[in-house]
Amino acid sequence: MANTTTTTTPTTTTGAASPMSPTELAEKLRSQDTPLLVDVRTPAEHESLRVPGSHNVPLDLLQKNKETLAEQFTGEIVLICQTGNRANQALQHLRAAGVDTARVLDGGVVAMEAQHSQHTHRGQQRWAMDRQVRMVAGSLVLTGFLGGKLISPKVGYLAGAIGAGLTFSALTDSCAMAAALNKMPWNKVEADPTVEKLLAEIPRSTAIQAAQAARTQAPRG
Repeated sequence: MANTTTTTTPTTTTGAASPMSPTELAEKLRSQDTPLLVDVRTPAEHESLRVPGSHNVPLDLLQKNKETLAEQFTGEIVLICQTGNRANQALQHLRAAGVDTARVLDGGVVAMEAQHSQHTHRGQQRWAMDRQVRMVAGSLVLTGFLGGKLISPKVGYLAGAIGAGLTFSALTDSCAMAAALNKMPWNKVEADPTVEKLLAEIPRSTAIQAAQAARTQAPRG
């Protein structure tokens, strides 16, 4: 009986790009091999704590303009938020627009500060948006509970309304409370980010990075 040889052709599975660790990003920043850094938090959060050189594109702005941004985004992109949740949402939006070179900073700017604080900068201090949402939601639930006991049972419906709102927020992956809080005076900055501003900054940022890389690689006489 003749021996038969079966040749197995390896298959390549294209999966999601793994998150970028703070250490990997720190190495890229030190080597001048800097990717495009896109911070998808609110302007107030970005002003409070950020990775220098990152461009602020709030998640809602990125979602509304993902096709326009996709045309401009080239090379490696690192998406940054507070701890990683919003950056993963931004990653899905960009992939839907055809961008396949984006990665998420693992653990967000919080992890970056904890592990490589020299690559972060603190400005005017404000609470992170998720902390503000927890504070307001918790306060309203507590008010509804106490009001239902001490004033009128009808006040207790407030707690139920907040619970329903949080459930809807989880199901739709949105947060109306965060959107409302973002408009509060303490969350305002001098100049809100715009797509036009970002598109004007990206070529300049890319050119600076290319010049730095060229100087690093240039032979020394």
